[in-house]
Amino acid sequence: MALSAALLGRGGVAFARPGPIHWSDVPLIDGTVLPASALERRTVVVEFWASWCPFCAKQNPSIEKLYQARSDGLRVLTFSIDRSEQAVRDYMKRHGYTFPAAMAGGQSDRWFGPRHGLPVVHVVDAGGRIVFSESGEMFEEDIAGLTRFAAQ
Repeated sequence: MALSAALLGRGGVAFARPGPIHWSDVPLIDGTVLPASALERRTVVVEFWASWCPFCAKQNPSIEKLYQARSDGLRVLTFSIDRSEQAVRDYMKRHGYTFPAAMAGGQSDRWFGPRHGLPVVHVVDAGGRIVFSESGEMFEEDIAGLTRFAAQ
C-alpha cells in the first residue's frame, strides 16, 4: 500500500481491485468502436462524468486538452452516466469536445466498480492496474500532470 501511496501523489486515493483490467472493445457515442487493442499496453486516463454535473463542466476542458496532447503511450476514455446518448452527443458538440466518450454501464461498472461522486478519474497503467483514482473535480494542472503515468 505504501508503494500505491507513493505512486498516487497529492490528492490520489488508492482503488483496490482484485486484478488487472482486461479491456474489450468500447462502443462510443459517436457510433464508432474504440478497439481493445487501442487501450491494451498503454496508460489510459478514464473519466466518469455527466452533462448536468457542474464539476464535470469545469474539468472537461482539461480532459479535452489532455486528449489533444496525447502521445502513443497515453489514451483518454470517458464514460458518461447520462441517461441519453443524444444528451451526451449534444453536450459534446456544444462544447467542441472530441475525446472518446461512451455510456457508463455494465462494461465500465465491471472494470471500475461503483462511483462515489462526480467526476471520477482513474489512471490504468499499461499492465491494466488502476494506479490512480480521484473522485471530485481536479484542477487543470492536476489533469495535465497525469501524463507522468505514461512514462511508467
